[in-house]
Amino acid sequence: MEIVDACEVRTTCPYCGVGCGVLAKVATDGQVSVRGDPDHPANFGRLCSKGSALAETIGLDGRLLRPQIHGRGSSWDEALDLVASTFSQVVTDHGPDAVAFYVSGQLLTEDYYLANKLMKGFVGSANIDTNSRLCMASSVAGHRRAFGSDTVPGSYEDLELADLVVLVGSNLAWCHPVLYQRIAAAREKRPEMKVVLVDPRRTMTSDIADMHLAIAPDGDVALFTGLLAWLGQHNALDRAYITAHTSGFGQALFAASALDLAGVAAATGLSEDEIGRFYSLFARTEKTVTVYSQGVNQSSQGTDKVNAIINCHLATGRIGKPGAGPFSVTGQPNAMGGREVGGMANMLAAHMEIENLEHRERVRRFWKTPEIAGKPGLKAVEMFKAVADGRVKALWIMATNPVDSMPDAGAVEAAIKACPFVVVSDVLAETDTVRHAHVRLPATAWGEKDGTVTNSERCISRQRAFLPAPGEARPDWWIIAEVARRMGFDDAFAHETPAEIFAEHAALSGFENDGARDFDIGAYADVDADGYEALAPFQWPALQPGGSTQAEPPPDAVNSTGHQPTRFFANGNFYTPDRKARFIAIRPTVETRTTPDFPLILNTGRIRDHWHTMTRTGKSPRLSQHIAEPFVEIHPVDAQRHGVGDADIARVSTPRGEVLVRALVTTRQLQGSLFAPMHWTDQFAARGRLDTLTTSLTDPVSGQPALKHVAARIEKFTARAFGFAVTRKRPVAMADYWAVARCRGGWRVELAFARDDVDWTAFAGSLFDAADGEMLAYHDREAGQHRIAAFDGEHLAGALFIAPGPVAVSRGWAAEQLDEVHASQRQRFRIVAGRAGAERPDAGATVCSCFNVGVTQITAAVAAGCTSVDAIGATLKAGTNCGSCRSEIRAIIAANRVQAAE
Repeated sequence: MEIVDACEVRTTCPYCGVGCGVLAKVATDGQVSVRGDPDHPANFGRLCSKGSALAETIGLDGRLLRPQIHGRGSSWDEALDLVASTFSQVVTDHGPDAVAFYVSGQLLTEDYYLANKLMKGFVGSANIDTNSRLCMASSVAGHRRAFGSDTVPGSYEDLELADLVVLVGSNLAWCHPVLYQRIAAAREKRPEMKVVLVDPRRTMTSDIADMHLAIAPDGDVALFTGLLAWLGQHNALDRAYITAHTSGFGQALFAASALDLAGVAAATGLSEDEIGRFYSLFARTEKTVTVYSQGVNQSSQGTDKVNAIINCHLATGRIGKPGAGPFSVTGQPNAMGGREVGGMANMLAAHMEIENLEHRERVRRFWKTPEIAGKPGLKAVEMFKAVADGRVKALWIMATNPVDSMPDAGAVEAAIKACPFVVVSDVLAETDTVRHAHVRLPATAWGEKDGTVTNSERCISRQRAFLPAPGEARPDWWIIAEVARRMGFDDAFAHETPAEIFAEHAALSGFENDGARDFDIGAYADVDADGYEALAPFQWPALQPGGSTQAEPPPDAVNSTGHQPTRFFANGNFYTPDRKARFIAIRPTVETRTTPDFPLILNTGRIRDHWHTMTRTGKSPRLSQHIAEPFVEIHPVDAQRHGVGDADIARVSTPRGEVLVRALVTTRQLQGSLFAPMHWTDQFAARGRLDTLTTSLTDPVSGQPALKHVAARIEKFTARAFGFAVTRKRPVAMADYWAVARCRGGWRVELAFARDDVDWTAFAGSLFDAADGEMLAYHDREAGQHRIAAFDGEHLAGALFIAPGPVAVSRGWAAEQLDEVHASQRQRFRIVAGRAGAERPDAGATVCSCFNVGVTQITAAVAAGCTSVDAIGATLKAGTNCGSCRSEIRAIIAANRVQAAE
């Protein structure tokens, strides 16, 4: 690509729901760099480690660049004609419900809008659901039960204005780092501000917490139901707000009153003293925000958890006010945008209800379609069960990887493999899902896409293209529109630009909207191409002149940041028929899922530097250095009981399957529970697909699966030999256990073998794919130590280190050797020896991904007198960019203080 002028493009990060603004710069030589947008109201210039590394993820290696049919290249016309004709024939032969779309919060709003319009308005089925069902469905259901609409009442500013922030089921430091840093910065300015963390694990977020409530799995319902009862008993209610703006309070309080402190303690695993201190703090702090995420949502009781939290805010009138309210933090960049266009199976576009005849008729008239889906479709878990039993015969998967991310993923993979016709739109040629597609459609990626996304505070931002579409890749909206036209729906899908789609979406939101619906961006119904290109971030609602809304304007014309947040419900005006919020009567139940065979609770989640199934972050060498292989956290007592040692390979299993992961023994983990991340796939590990273990049990209201409460067992995998390798080429020979990760210049590989009678030299040659060139080796067969290095000229082709236990060589140092010139035998033998020379100190395991600072460097700085996180930052830069590593740096400082005192 020839670049004439260097420039910066304002766009939006494609990771979590914080929705950070990004400035992407393409230099004259084509090199891309990114930095945080200082003017974006979500982040004001901050970026997390993932956002900071975006430029490392845009390479074309592994990209799907041409349509494929049954694995062979095809033209777009051939592929699109096949998709359209097959879908049409399935509808004719079996009815519209035999077709299903499974879409993604990675889609832009314009993509989402057309997919929903095609499925519900023209195919005639509501069988379109999204991977947002796996992360935010319980929030949607809880909002709709309480407010009559899926409305997030507050804004990010409330996190900084609050005197108490309660974080429930949210490792904000790793999963939403920029919001974490905003809270941390606010707390430094106002030390009287308090933070409470409610989480079974002592995560890195606990670093800013004044109180950590290590709650039992699914104990949240009892905790907040008990809080409602306590508020009633201690006269800590806003009676005026309850009377004027709510209904059902008496029933909710009566149900909650059955739970005393002893009952809450029994259900939560907390002490009565801990519970009492939290309740008292909540009661006396007027400006309280309760932030909740996947620990609340991913539960068979997720909707009740959401409503238990909302009940407490309604009872105290702490909603829609500066520094007060319940706050759902979304997991994906456009989960909110998908909700706005009706991307879920039980919703219509513009926050209208598919069960509501008037709403269906309104959308039908707007879309000018003869009929519209008349009932909710299949939610994600139900959808793949319908694929498995043959009810769904044609499936289109867009921008997501359900073979890895769906619960009971093994059964999902079997269903997809058995489906008669599977279409996958994706950016990569090989994923665990793409490999089963009959038709593969190459989609554009971040940096090439053009459209909008909505973040967790209802702020709509532009994602702008700054790179050309490679090969034959096309935008998702274009692909959907082309299929629709070939199915005979030409007039309804005549869009030529994403600006036209956005304008239609905006027009629908304001269509016959007299203020009875929360979502309204009708002010943009007439936006043209120039206006769309210049669109600045804005928070909805945004009404046409004369429009009506229940949103509250900001108390001041402009706040200190220049951003003008809007809030809902401070003065009532909910979206229920009587305009009153509904309290939900909740009676907590304690579910016991463990058995003698599966005595532990498995909790799943994310880590700091990786995202979903690593199709993007797995490309970045920097992001793979912090944690490079799948792992399981286990408490020391449980580890001893089950015979698992630190750094052992552990087999974690449930009735649905098993995985092999590295054991991490830590007191951060609650006794009786395990934690493992969900990111690893068959592309990156031998047996690391964690969601093959999880259950398809769902919340009965939201349909969201219970991914954080799974009965499991753990045992040591008996390995006779362990290995670590670095290799320039992606390795082709593996072991009983393996995990690969990018590094500069190649790949790093963790290995474990059930046998030790291996020809290690031959294995190394196969692993490196190094038939020619010099090979140096050291073998101590009695000690089980083997070190082998292969060279291609003056460059290292690969190095393999074998030991009877976990290999002690520095991973960072070994990986760096792939980028070095090794002209002398001394340099080469140093690699075989497995250690750096005195002139090249080892940085140690990466702690700060932004600046590649390792634990050894930080430890040395502490020994030299750097005794604070800020001092480490001033010396090494670590912790001065995204701040995600600051809690780890503080832990290293504390550990070294303890060691020095002993």
